[in-house]
Amino acid sequence: MTLVCFSHLRWDFVFQRPQHLMALMAHEFPVIFWEEPVWDPAGTEPAVDSHSPFANVTVVTPRLPEGLSAEAEAAALRGLLDTWLAGSARPLIRWYYTPMMLSFSRHLAAACTIYDCMDELANFRFAPPELGALEAELLAAADLVFTGGHSLYDAKRTMHHAVHAFPSSVDAPHFAQARKAGADPADQAGLPRPRLGFYGVIDERMDLDLLAAVADSRPEWSLVMVGPVVKIDPADLPRRANIAYLGGKTYEQLPLYAGGWDVALMPFAINPSTQFISPTKTPEYLAAGLPIVSTAITDVVRNYGTLNAVSIAATSEAFVAACEHALAQAREPDSAAWRRQADAALSGQSWQAVADAMRTLIAQIVRPARVARTGHYDYLVVGAGFAGTVMAERLARDGGKRVLVIDRRDHVGGNAFDHHDAAGILVHRYGPHIFHTNSREIVDYLSRFTDWRPYEHRVLADIDGLLVPMPINRTTLNSLYGLKLEDDADTAAFLATRAEPVDPITTSADVVISKVGSELYETFFRGYTRKQWGLDPSELDKSVTARVPTRTDADDRYFTDTFQAMPADGYTAMFTAMLDHPLIDIELGTSFEEACARVSYDRLVFTGPIDEYFGYRYGKLPYRSLEFRHETLEQEWLQPVAVVNYPSEDVPYTRVTEYKHLTGQSAARTSITHEFPSATGDPYYPIPRPENEALYKRYAALVRATTDVLFVGRLATYRYYNMDQIVGQALASYRRHAAQLSLASELAADTRAIAAE
Repeated sequence: MTLVCFSHLRWDFVFQRPQHLMALMAHEFPVIFWEEPVWDPAGTEPAVDSHSPFANVTVVTPRLPEGLSAEAEAAALRGLLDTWLAGSARPLIRWYYTPMMLSFSRHLAAACTIYDCMDELANFRFAPPELGALEAELLAAADLVFTGGHSLYDAKRTMHHAVHAFPSSVDAPHFAQARKAGADPADQAGLPRPRLGFYGVIDERMDLDLLAAVADSRPEWSLVMVGPVVKIDPADLPRRANIAYLGGKTYEQLPLYAGGWDVALMPFAINPSTQFISPTKTPEYLAAGLPIVSTAITDVVRNYGTLNAVSIAATSEAFVAACEHALAQAREPDSAAWRRQADAALSGQSWQAVADAMRTLIAQIVRPARVARTGHYDYLVVGAGFAGTVMAERLARDGGKRVLVIDRRDHVGGNAFDHHDAAGILVHRYGPHIFHTNSREIVDYLSRFTDWRPYEHRVLADIDGLLVPMPINRTTLNSLYGLKLEDDADTAAFLATRAEPVDPITTSADVVISKVGSELYETFFRGYTRKQWGLDPSELDKSVTARVPTRTDADDRYFTDTFQAMPADGYTAMFTAMLDHPLIDIELGTSFEEACARVSYDRLVFTGPIDEYFGYRYGKLPYRSLEFRHETLEQEWLQPVAVVNYPSEDVPYTRVTEYKHLTGQSAARTSITHEFPSATGDPYYPIPRPENEALYKRYAALVRATTDVLFVGRLATYRYYNMDQIVGQALASYRRHAAQLSLASELAADTRAIAAE
């Protein structure tokens, strides 16, 4: 399968919605990003240029001779497109950002056609007159319509049977870099403070009169305008001593510029071109920790207008006053309530979440989910990860029950899902999953569904370029300090000289400092933990760092369990085998609410977030999330072990995984994943703090009163379990439940017998 994206925005222009989504879609299948043509002198032959900015993404730029008629242009583009796609894997997914490219691509057979309507292009300056007719044709051909905001959704939802609102999201860890003090870029460094900044395309959507009025009203403010000038004459830009036009910058540079601002500006004009926009920069500015002043853009007001970090102003006077207020906010500490509120509003927002939800919808078109065979089941199992899959397998195979398994994602396996990428390497979409256990029962159970590849996990930590074993062991200490510790006694004595008494031991910092002292704590644990959890170890329960031992021997294995191995054909193959039973039906891309509207069931197994099940009655339970950036490298190997940790806070990611170490595959290329902890996105790690445990206990009280639902798994019990622990919990839950059903059946039989007498 190949995804062909037709975009009016060039890949190398401004990194925004198309680039984010296509880079993520490339984790699933090859992406061809087809741009608008560039023009060569008349008489030259049509041709294409191409480059690959991301693994599995190819940007194709047609080159056409000047002077072609509309018909000749379409014919030339059709020929170039067909030639380029001749060797591409079929079927195709057609993904349009502009209806204009339908003129040369409408003939392509596709398993799914998508119109990702990120703007109302007909309202933009210089919109071609045929755009409306082509959009109507595209709407008729599309299987799915996505909109870049809620206003566009309201405008399009009656035009198609499958319109879905996907407001532009945010790479929060990327823009959170702006919160760390760093050197200003050279062209910004000399601008006086305070600085009020904007980045983005400067075009007809900008209120230039407002920009001039703000500059004139407060000449002591520096107004920093970052971005290319498009479709307007640069001579029309207001020129003031305190307005700096710094030109276009790369996506990687944006946090550097935003980090030198006090306030973020969105001085958009209120005109037809801005009627339906949903500016991506709104959540990006918030992730950067900046207060925002905006004009009354509908989707900004609708989605962010209630936040204390966002001020809306309708006049130039009100805009200046709002900037004064925002500057006062900017002087508040990093822990200020308005920043916490903004971070909470971004919770759950990520481009990965948007791409996953879109992929789920696409999968229903391309690979329809198995349809439930009847409207009634003995059990509805919510979640196809370890907990739900084990429960479903036992209920069907051991208990003889009819089971429907649903999952919001488009695959089984939960976070353990793996698949072969474009390089043919088996990769883990949600980061490395290494199976290890001391339980013979769990090994015997899972061995019914998979063979195993022996594998002992080893991790290195990068300490200023020096790779040393993690957890800390004798080799670590010898390498780090140039020592010659020879045995356990030497090592224990050395660590004893470093250890600092802590009493009582209550936090994660206490655990480490009491064992190895402040220096090793700072080197290996403090920065890594702060990145992973968004909190200092002194703010976290002692259980966090207690999971990582310190060794006096030279054992460099990360785990010491008696059984360590990887499923021979991968986790997804194992899950598929577990769920392969005539009494089990599976529906993917399906929410709990959707399933309940169509099927009935006697009992429920719920493996999702416990607070979600109860409608967040007492508020949301806090989690840390992760963002994964997958990449295939044109080299055989990158690193000597599967995982290298990066404890330094100067490195934004926590670890890099190279999958061939896990799978044992041989290939000329290698696939890796950088892992970025995040406050937003899917819930991964419950945050272990006393107040969070107290909140969970309130939900646990509701669980005890909900006798017709089985709550199983990490999210349903707000615990961080290893994979084997989840399997063990699910097996134990099934045994208890089966015993209760057996007792209930015996009591019912006794009651019937007494009644018969």
